[in-house]
Parts: sequence; C-alpha cells; structure tokens
Amino acid sequence: MALANTYWWLGVLFLMTSVALPREVRSETCVALHGYALQGGVLWGQVSSGTKVTFAGQPVPLLPDGHFLVGLGRDMPASNPLEVDNGSVCSQEVLVEQREYRLQTITGVPQQTVTPSETHLARIRRERELVGAAKNRRIASDDGLVAVREGFSWPVTGRISGVYGSQRIYNGTPGTPHYGVDVARPTGTPVMAPAPGVVTLAEPDLFYSGGTVILDHGHGLSSSFLHLSKLTVKVGDRLRTGDMLGEIGATGRATGPHLDWRMSWLNQRIDPQLLVPPMPE
Repeated sequence: MALANTYWWLGVLFLMTSVALPREVRSETCVALHGYALQGGVLWGQVSSGTKVTFAGQPVPLLPDGHFLVGLGRDMPASNPLEVDNGSVCSQEVLVEQREYRLQTITGVPQQTVTPSETHLARIRRERELVGAAKNRRIASDDGLVAVREGFSWPVTGRISGVYGSQRIYNGTPGTPHYGVDVARPTGTPVMAPAPGVVTLAEPDLFYSGGTVILDHGHGLSSSFLHLSKLTVKVGDRLRTGDMLGEIGATGRATGPHLDWRMSWLNQRIDPQLLVPPMPE
C-alpha cells in the first residue's frame, strides 16, 4: 500500500510539473487559445471588439478589448465546440486532456452533514441559492485575466491534505467530488487573497462549508474559501493580493483545521493548483 501511495504521489507531481507552464492549444482555427488544456484548467484568448464567443453552448463574457477566459470543469469532455461570431460564424474544437481522479475516504465528520435532516436540507437549499447569487455577480474587472496569465499566490502555505477532483467517501457514504485544494494549518492561521477581487459573499456559518468567503476576480472567475473560523472582510470589500480575508478553522463539514480553496469560472469548477507555483517547502 505504501508503494502504491508513493507511485500515486509521483503521478501527481508529474501531472503538476507537466502543466506548470502555459502552452498553445492545438488545432485552433478561429482564435488562438493559451493556458491549460486539461480538465480543471483555464484558457484565454482575444477576439475583435463586438464579437460573440460561445464555448460548449455557453456564452463567454468578453472584456472591452475582446479578451476572454474559458474554464474547463472536472468532467469536461475531450472535445468541445468553440464558436466565434463576428458577422460570420467560425467554429473550432477545443481538445481537453482527461485526468484520472482518486478516491479519498474521510471519517469523523459530523454525521448530520452526511445524512442531513429535512430541516437541514431546507437550509442547504437556501444557502446554495445564496452562494449561487454571489457567483452570478459579474464584476467588471480584468483582474481575473491578469492573475491567470501572471499566476495566483497561495492564500496560505502548508501541507496539502486534499486535491482537486478526488471522489470523497464521508463516514462510509459516497459524496460529491472535491472541487478544491485543501491546505492543513492550525486554527487562526491568516488566509490571504491570492489575487485582487471584490468580496461577493461573507458568511460565518454555512452548513457544509462553515465560514465562507467568495472573492470575485472578474471575467467570470471567482475564488471560494471554506471552513474559516473567522472572517475579516464584508461584502463589497475590494481586496488586493495578500490582503487578509479570514482565519483557518474547522467549521462546517470538516474533521480538522484547514483551508479548502476552490475556484470557478461561471458554472465550471477549476483547479486552483494549476494557477499557483509549487507549494513552498
């Protein structure tokens, strides 16, 4: 088992190093795309002003200069249509590298968060609407594009205890995939903004995620910070890279203090670990 775990981590390290640098996406015909063409990655490109861009059937928001981002979710198919309409429609296929995800067994979480009651289910629905509304805000900013191109900073450094895409089994019950990267640190450790943005959600006690902050980087790109023990920001605050937004905790569905950092582009969950440098020793 130890040898198998060693091979798994070597595979993860190989994957991380193999996608660490942006690369040109193959077989483009309408627009050149740059970035990370694999599940969990982010691509960017530029078209002429006034052009309409659609990816996998979804309208893509553009900056005034025609720049745009595209997020590739955990289960994005191997080939996806991108259409550019500037009076005539040009179509191309975006090839997406597929990834393999591991199973992760987690025990010791509060059982009510595994099999919630009807009362808790009603609360969960209300909170999902709250989170959805925060993510649907569209901040007019190029911070997201700049951060993707230049790199994000780690909001906190430490031992990585959970990775993007893994299928989690809570107290023996299969759960939804894990969409973030977990960093284990003691309760009270400061959490910093990994890139500029505007706070669109600041809730101290959500059912699953506990203390939660959502930071909108613009361009449809946002970061979520979960299980915080303390929030130091409020909705509407504009943060710069390195500004403190809260403290690590173990609130919500958690077995110990850690930060769960997640990122989304519109409704696609992307992998934060592809946008930051390797974790410092």
